[in-house]
Amino acid sequence: MTATEQNVTEGVATEQVATEQVSSGQGPLATPGTGSAVDQLRAMLRIRRFEEKCAELYSATRIRGFLHLCIGEEAVAVGVVGALADEDAVVSTYREHGHALARGVPMGSIMAEMFGRATGCSGGRGGSMHLFDIGRRFYGGNAVVAGGLPVAVGLALADHLTGSPAVTACLFGDGAFAEGEWHESANLAALWHLPVLFCCENNRYAMGTSLAREHAQIDLAARAASYGMVSWAVDGMDVTQVREATTKALAYVRDSGQPCFLELRTYRFRAHSMYDPDRYREPAEVEQWKQSDPIPHLTAQLIHDGLLSPGRVEEWERQIGQELADAITAAEAAPVEPVEDLTRHLTTRAGAGSTS
Repeated sequence: MTATEQNVTEGVATEQVATEQVSSGQGPLATPGTGSAVDQLRAMLRIRRFEEKCAELYSATRIRGFLHLCIGEEAVAVGVVGALADEDAVVSTYREHGHALARGVPMGSIMAEMFGRATGCSGGRGGSMHLFDIGRRFYGGNAVVAGGLPVAVGLALADHLTGSPAVTACLFGDGAFAEGEWHESANLAALWHLPVLFCCENNRYAMGTSLAREHAQIDLAARAASYGMVSWAVDGMDVTQVREATTKALAYVRDSGQPCFLELRTYRFRAHSMYDPDRYREPAEVEQWKQSDPIPHLTAQLIHDGLLSPGRVEEWERQIGQELADAITAAEAAPVEPVEDLTRHLTTRAGAGSTS
């Protein structure tokens, strides 16, 4: 038995986690209907098509700035975020389009933000890396590696002090393990018994540096367990396993009031960003991982089991395509923020006044 497996056995199993206590995540803040495998497949397909369209728009210079795609990692977004309750909070990274869509942030609002328009979810000020929707408790998009971790601990502390049943789910990449914010945040969450679900999207590369070249111990779940947290690794290419693990972890956090850690072992098929030439890994490696693509795998399984017809997938493609077209049309027609509003939400130095 590995250290990680032992931690799960002694932690989750002995706590007798009651998964039925966890909300299905199908309330108004989550993507409608993400409970069944069929609905999860549609949600993943919607994320994939959105990101493919963003890559196309970016290449045509219709959207600008930085762009980090999660193509290949959709099972994590749908499996984790779809399991959350409405009152739960989500803190994400700069690779957050899928997380935002899974949380129920409207595609039109996200697309408008990509175009830098005032109708975007961040008012056109954030762009791809800073999606934000306070009504859905979606607290970013953070451009700094590991920057969302202290935010997640702060949100969880606030919920803990006010007696809220909410859990804060913090999604971050394996590169965050090399940052001090991870260690500080993990320590405080465990020390103060805070309801945080740490979700590490381990896609094997921190920008262009492989995990094995950066860390002596690459079992991230085992490292998280050293802070006294229940933690385990999950196949991040399988949405069913991700959903089940997240549901179990959420129940544990709610029942115990303790943080929990999931290492979601996944892979991004695209480069780190649209600026990245992707010369640090062999094409054969990428192609090998594409054999584990969560979307065709689940599609084939559902068709084999008689739960899905090819015609239904074709209808989804049509619907998603129309949703994307409408989102782009609305975004391009939307206004940019007026120049006179550029100082809104900014506070000047003491004595110089402030703006609202």
